Parts: sequence; structure tokens; C-alpha cells
Amino acid sequence: MSSAPTTAAVGDGAATTAISAAATPATRRRIEDAARTLPFEDVQDFEDVQRGFVARAAERQVRAADGRVVWDLDAYAFLDGPVPPTAHPSLWRQSRLLAVDGLFEVVPGVYQLRGFDISVMSVLETDSGVVVVDPLVCRETAAAALALYREHRGPRAVQAVVYTHSHIDHFGGVRGVVEQEDVDAGRVQVVAPAGFLEHAVAENVFAGTAMARRAGYMYGAALHRGPAGQIGAGLGLTTSTGEATLIAPTTHVCTTGQELVVDGLRLVFQVTPGTEAPAEMNVYLPDQRALCMAENASHTLHNVLTLRGAVVRDAHAWAHYLTEAITLWGDELDVVFASHHWPTWGRERAVEYLALQRDLYLYLHDQTLRMINQGLVGSEIAEVMQLPPALEAAWHARGYYGSVSHNVKAVYQRYLGWYEGNPARLWQHPPQQAGARYVRAMGGSAAALTVAQQAFDDGDYRWAAEVLDHLIFAGSADSRATALQAATLEQLGYGAENGTWRSSYLAAAVELRHGPFGTPTTSASADLLRALTPSQLFDSLAIRVDGPRCWDERLLLSWVLTDDAVPVAYVTELRNGVLHHRPTTAPAPGSTTFTLDRSALVDLFTGSLDLAAAVSEGTVAVDGDATDLGRLMSCLAPVDPDFAIVTP
Repeated sequence: MSSAPTTAAVGDGAATTAISAAATPATRRRIEDAARTLPFEDVQDFEDVQRGFVARAAERQVRAADGRVVWDLDAYAFLDGPVPPTAHPSLWRQSRLLAVDGLFEVVPGVYQLRGFDISVMSVLETDSGVVVVDPLVCRETAAAALALYREHRGPRAVQAVVYTHSHIDHFGGVRGVVEQEDVDAGRVQVVAPAGFLEHAVAENVFAGTAMARRAGYMYGAALHRGPAGQIGAGLGLTTSTGEATLIAPTTHVCTTGQELVVDGLRLVFQVTPGTEAPAEMNVYLPDQRALCMAENASHTLHNVLTLRGAVVRDAHAWAHYLTEAITLWGDELDVVFASHHWPTWGRERAVEYLALQRDLYLYLHDQTLRMINQGLVGSEIAEVMQLPPALEAAWHARGYYGSVSHNVKAVYQRYLGWYEGNPARLWQHPPQQAGARYVRAMGGSAAALTVAQQAFDDGDYRWAAEVLDHLIFAGSADSRATALQAATLEQLGYGAENGTWRSSYLAAAVELRHGPFGTPTTSASADLLRALTPSQLFDSLAIRVDGPRCWDERLLLSWVLTDDAVPVAYVTELRNGVLHHRPTTAPAPGSTTFTLDRSALVDLFTGSLDLAAAVSEGTVAVDGDATDLGRLMSCLAPVDPDFAIVTP
């Protein structure tokens, strides 16, 4: 079982409970067995991660305006020590590489800031300024990274920002490197792939509450940093906890081969929709012979479906675009870099790296389909899938962020969905009802706990976790069951090569012992809300309508938006517990009509603008019954960013 927990400061300035149990003999044996299969003689990554080093930041903590620490560059200093028995040596190795921070020269004129967030920010020098590629998660870390660059390369002005794709760790820090007024004045371009804004805001708003809560498990941002705690997420160490921002793109990349010249710097784009993100692009610098692969090739097997939740990605298309990148530039490039990890230098090495990454996704896709057509279901395929020797031997193909297990299940889900085809599993009981039946079938709570304890003692942690999960969700578990489940998940975490699996297991153990830690970071910032189109904003309201409570409510509202020279109108109608909306040329007859700009619309719906005050000030005009807005808002169910995950 676990030793007494202690409270320790977390790298982001929060405090949480440290996990301090020892690894059991069974866990140690599994880790030792895995270590014997790993190619530790290959140390090329340790040479590459230091290549081009310029300097580290003297200030080791990044703080928000209120003094809160949002990133600590020294939080992972413990990784310099020997591999502990509480960590998989492969993940420990990966995290040691990720903890190398500072300013690095990729090739002359191309620099990277690594270790300032889960992602990497690249700075491309132009004739008189710079282009910033992917400005991290938050304003504070992006500003700190750019400050280090300017300290050593001079106060070059940002002439453009490139968002390679629609995930927040590639745009959230934009206001840390440029000002909105410079973009509005045309002094700074913001370049993104077509569809960027739609996907960026939809992902972080529509299911943002659930994704952010689950991301707290996946990235372990609230966990203690240490050998028995959070040691990295595989793609990066963890996520920063500052202010996420967004400035809308001014230039959209729509086709492969599209070229942009910024102050003498040539950028050639490859659009790759549906790969690691629904809107994504790679960037080639022909004069530097350097290829930025966004997040389409990194030093890990990536996610086909991320544990925080997202739309399932297309592994087949992903592989296709990697082949296309090799075809387009493989004969001339000298280096491949990306928005995570470290570069790969030399044409032959770089092309082989891209080819192996391509083979990785295509192998998982094709072999999963082969076994699907032999009648296997996702969980069965995940147990028998084995990578070819060349992929097993490549460090960058190992499952630090994605895993073979959950990627195979994602491919299955993409093609066949959640239903496995067996009608016995078509209408199963939900967790609480199933738990009660499992516990009763085992002979009651005491008997179920005995089964779980025996599984734990035998080192069969997967079975112990399953039994204890049923016991906890049956509602009859006592402190012994939750303590044993925490200890079980802890051992599964210690043995995980995948950083997000480890963090998820250990986060669950913390919550079982000490209660929910909530949502460490939220991506639904003011900038993201204001970037919603009116249609997206009405959709975001519709998904919050408490349908059963509002079955009999009828409301007809019109909205005239005055931002454009010709006002745009929308009609929203609530009926049968559903909120519909449609664009229109004029307010609907008999509706209450609100005339306002989009900013006021957002503020009304978020509750930051009082309607009576807005009407008095002339910000909003109302024709009809103003109380209709209150009736609509009263139909919205609250969201819970701290909802339970490992308990009912």
C-alpha cells in the first residue's frame, strides 16, 4: 500500500499532494523486462538536443501579472538523476531530453526556444525582423521565450506570426509576441491554414469544459513534479497555466505550394488537413533548406485520438501527407524541425526520420484494418498489435504521447464506431448500475475487495483496477477500496512508458486520496469566445440548453448585429428543448429583437454585460420584451469544470 503522502510545491506554482509510494516488486520486474528491450546504445538524440545551443534564460520562473508562477524552467531538474524504480526508463529518457531548455540555432537564421512550454516556438529571421512560428500556450511563456531570443539576437521586430495548426499550444501565446493594434494596422501578418479559426474555437469552446478537465489528468499539470509524480507528457513536459490568447489570422493558406515572402524570407506551405489537427500545415524554407513539420512528425508516436478527447484523426491521410512532404522536398532539405522536440539534421537522416514516421502511422492503420476484417475488435487488436523491428528500434516511434494501444482503438473507432458488433454489448449497463451487479455477483463488497487485493498482490493491476472500479461505482466502497484503487493506479502509472498514461493514472490516484483538483488550465479564454462566429456562439448556447426542463418553453428572438456596414440578422427559436438559429434578412415577425455588436452579444451571453445597463448606455437596443433574454438564459444548464472522473 501507499506511504503517507506529503504536500509539495508544483512547478506551476500551485500546491498539490505528492505521490510517494514505492514501486512494488511486480512493477519493478515489468520495468526491468522492458528496459532490456530498449536501444540505449543509440544516443544520437542527446547530441541533437544540445546542437546549436546559444543560452538559457537567467530568470527561471515565468510569472503572470499577479505574480503567480505559470511555468518553472527548473521544475524538472530532478531528471538529471538516475532512473528511479518509480519510472519507466524509456519515459525518463524522453523527459530528460525534453527538459533541455534555452535558445538554439537550427541553421543560420532559424532559431528555436525549447523548454518554455509543452510546445516549441521557432523564430525565423527576415531581412530586418522575424517571423514567429507557433507562440506556445500562453502570453507569459511566449513573451519570456521571445525575450531570451532578443537578448542574444537583438530587438528584431515581429513581422509575422505563423500558426501551423489549430491547437492552443500553437497560438495561445500570440499576445506575448505581438499586439493587436500592429495586426490591425497591417504591420504584422498572422498566417494560418484554411479553417484554422473555426476549428480552434470550436475545439476549445464546444466541448472545452470536458476536454480541459480530462486534460488535467492527461498532462498532470496539478501533480507533484518528481520521480514518483509527474515526469513529463512525452510531447513536452506539461502545459503552462497562464493566459491563453488569440489574434485572428489575416492570411490564410489554402493550397499546397502556396508561397509567402515576408521581408525577404520565403515560406512555402503544404496543407495537411485531418492529420494531427483538422487544420494544419507544414512550412518549407527553401533558402535555408529547412522543413518545419508542425506536429505531423515528432520524436514520439503521436495520438490518433488524444486522451483528453477530440475528433478522431485520419492515420491514413497523415501517412499520405508525410509521403508528400518527402516527395516535395526530400531531395533538397538539410534539416527537419517541428513545434515539439528537437531537429533532425542531414538529408539522409531527415528523410529516413520522416519515412519511419510515415511507416508508423500507415502500419497501425493498415494492420488494424486487416485485423478488423478478420473479425477482431479494437481491444483485441490492441493486445496483439506489434510494430516491425525497425520501428521498435526507433526512439522517435515509441509511444510516449500516443500509444499503440489507444491508437489502434482510435482507428477502429474511426471506421466502425463504439459498437463492436456483438449484440450482447449493444446495451450494457452504465458504470454505476454495472458496478452494483458485478459486486453482487462477486458475493458483496467484502468479497469483491478480497478479489481486488489478491489481484494487486499478484501484480495483476489491470484486473485489480477493473474490480475496484466496479466496487467504487457500485457506491458501496469504503476507504480501503479507494486506497487500494489509488495504490493500483499508482503502480500502473509507474510502469507506463507513455507520459499521458502515467499522468492519468497518477492524477486519478491523487483524486481518490484527496478529492478533485479541478481543472488546472482552461482554454476558453476571452479571446477565443470573441473569435466565435455568431453561428458558433448560438451553437455554444444550444448545447447548454437543459432540454427536459425546457420542453414546454417557447421563445422567438432576433439579433441584429451592427459590426458590418450592412447589419446582419439572426433568428433564434427555442422549442421542444432545442435552440435553433438561422441567418435572416430581417427580424422575425413577433420576435423580441436585440440590436447590438458582436462584442456585446458575447458579453450578454457570458453574463459580463448587464442588459438593463447596456440598454441605458445605448450599447444594446431592444424591441419587444427584454425579459425574454432572461428566460433564455434560465434555460441554460451550468457547466461543472470539476466533474468526477474516477468516482460516481
